[in-house]
Amino acid sequence: MTDSTPGMKDVAAVAGVSIGTVSNVLNRPHLVSEVTRLRVQAAIVELGFVRNETARQLRAGQSRTIAYVVMDAANPFFNDVARGVEETARAEGMVVYLCNSNQDGSREREYLERLREQRVQGVLITPIDPGGERLAEMPGRGMPVVLVDCQSADDTRCSVAVDDVLGGELAMTHLLETGHERIAFVGGPATVQQVRDRHEGAQNAARAFGRPAELVRMATGALTVAEGRRAGERLVGLPASTRPTAAFCANDLLALGLLQVMTRQGLSVPDDLAVVGYDDIEFAEAAAVPLTSVRQPRELLGRTAARLLLEEAAGEESHQHQQVRFRPELVVRASTRVQR
Repeated sequence: MTDSTPGMKDVAAVAGVSIGTVSNVLNRPHLVSEVTRLRVQAAIVELGFVRNETARQLRAGQSRTIAYVVMDAANPFFNDVARGVEETARAEGMVVYLCNSNQDGSREREYLERLREQRVQGVLITPIDPGGERLAEMPGRGMPVVLVDCQSADDTRCSVAVDDVLGGELAMTHLLETGHERIAFVGGPATVQQVRDRHEGAQNAARAFGRPAELVRMATGALTVAEGRRAGERLVGLPASTRPTAAFCANDLLALGLLQVMTRQGLSVPDDLAVVGYDDIEFAEAAAVPLTSVRQPRELLGRTAARLLLEEAAGEESHQHQQVRFRPELVVRASTRVQR
């Protein structure tokens, strides 16, 4: 052997076959007789040979990888979606790159360029700006893209999402039906489509309700626990006579931050403030006050998106761009109850 890392030439020498036969065993085993195949496999085990997958991919012009660009890797929602993506990809012999844009547009664009250079088969993305120029360019460069947790504005690409307008309506209607008339919507930034849709749903429900209802917008800089705490401090600082009696948060992390402030200030949830979150992550049920939340089918979102991406990347003639939209579900827990 010429160095410490055995190559195909070394396997061929030990097995007593040609390099071409070793290549067939690795890539087209059906072309090789069972006796020869077993001899080559025994030599691979003896030498500890590991194929150079990178070199093979470069020759083929494409890798056995796809990527998922998430908006916030610290949010358990995206981890659950990624689990569904991985399940489908792994079944097809694919590897998933997980990239975190961290709600930063320039970082998102940088990842998209790097992934194109890496020749991934396609990209799943929860985008900061679904209409972004770099994102729109990807399919034209031979890189399929599927939007995840975000509805495509047209039929030029696939998307998998939940009806967030309906989700907002479910959350707001629940709070109105439990007796609340002054309700805060906690969420932001408004550039995030999901935030806009959930707020729109809340507005729809407020307008449709049979008695006057006030929706107070409390903008946040991000969808994080820390921003939820800041929103909670602002809420607590309002005069009791004008303070909302309930809050609908654009995601569960904001709601959990809000709950922390209520507990720290000695205020009761739901007696002083009822709270509804969105996503129904695992921590929602495990919170000190179990959180009412709008549930999204997180792993199903990931599995469905990955399947659509792999179909498109394989160039299947039957593939058509689809805009899949799931219905959300309200899960009621102790953080809300009927006003007396």
